[in-house]
Amino acid sequence: MFIRFSDLFVLSTRMFKARTMRTFLTVLGMSIGIGAIIFLVSLGYGLQKTILEKITTSDSLLTLDVAAQRSSTAVLNEEQIVKIKETAGVAEVSPSFQLSSQGRMDDLTSDLHALVVMPSYMRLSGMKITEGVLINDEVSEGIVISTPVAKIFGKDPKEIIGKEMDFIFFLSFGDDKSSFSSSKDSSQKFKSDKKFKIIGVIESEDNQVYVNFSAVSEIKPPSYDQVKVKCNSQKEMGTVRDIIANDGFSVSSLSETVEQTNKIFTVVKMVLMLFGVIALVVSAIGMFNTMTITLLERTEEIGIMKSIGASDATISLIFIMESTIMGFLGGLVGVFIGILEGEVFNGAVNLIATHFGGEKVDLFYSPLFFISAVIIFSAVVGFLTGVTPARRASKIDPLDALRYK
Repeated sequence: MFIRFSDLFVLSTRMFKARTMRTFLTVLGMSIGIGAIIFLVSLGYGLQKTILEKITTSDSLLTLDVAAQRSSTAVLNEEQIVKIKETAGVAEVSPSFQLSSQGRMDDLTSDLHALVVMPSYMRLSGMKITEGVLINDEVSEGIVISTPVAKIFGKDPKEIIGKEMDFIFFLSFGDDKSSFSSSKDSSQKFKSDKKFKIIGVIESEDNQVYVNFSAVSEIKPPSYDQVKVKCNSQKEMGTVRDIIANDGFSVSSLSETVEQTNKIFTVVKMVLMLFGVIALVVSAIGMFNTMTITLLERTEEIGIMKSIGASDATISLIFIMESTIMGFLGGLVGVFIGILEGEVFNGAVNLIATHFGGEKVDLFYSPLFFISAVIIFSAVVGFLTGVTPARRASKIDPLDALRYK
């Protein structure tokens, strides 16, 4: 006897009317397991996304940090900068050098570390601004300071934007005369007549001030402390790295840190998923029990269907569709429960954080592919749960089934 798919679907969904409460509890059990997976793994994705957004940008992932090694005679001078620029695969080069300085705002003066950079340096570093804007060529005397500098002058990041500072730079040379020294024990000072305007604030632990190259063009460094080298692509980074390293320089990249971070969070997400899977296994056992009871209750019905021509395959399909539908619905409801739990938890954490002066963060993130995979997975679990009861149902003898009480 041939049964249309629509008829199979109707037969498979009768349990929602005939055994509403039991079916609801079975689906709810599956939903709780799926919800646990969504909640825990989304927490892992959210933490990973939050951390990476703090330390990376698309440009910084293609950037190499080049610095001179103490054990090497190689120097990052202008000649070397030109050589790096001409290296195949290099898209952009941004050098920088460090100076000791004294910064003065109003009547307060403080020792500060001044890093002289090009506007591209901060972009290639992946720096994220807290207030204001990054260094740019439109405001050449504009400087960016770290949050500790704002605290030194008794200002919060918002109110310090637009304030002006005076600087005295100390041009002490190292022993080899090839670079500036961090020491201030030198008579050579450079007091700029310019008024430097604070245009941005970044999060940092150092008393750091970022100064535009063009604002201190009078200072000619014998060499640079660091160079940011942006490559054309990820594939070319390895080749460029080897070429620069062979010249005796230390080369590192943020992409290595990101790669290690991703590996760590992959393990974290797997561990979190394991806890969710445990809850799902318990739910699957409950669904298997429900399907087994359903089989016993419908034994006589199966006998009638077989006696009027229903095939073993048809009987199996009815039970498998029933369990698969419950698994699928459990996945849908579970996704909703997991996301709702995450939103409530995230809201509570942010409420506490803002109360104590912290920043709001998104601790949960659920990629679309992950949600889709979880829903499909829950349907597969439902399918597997119904396989054994379906096989048993298909093997029932019609005569024995009709006599069954």
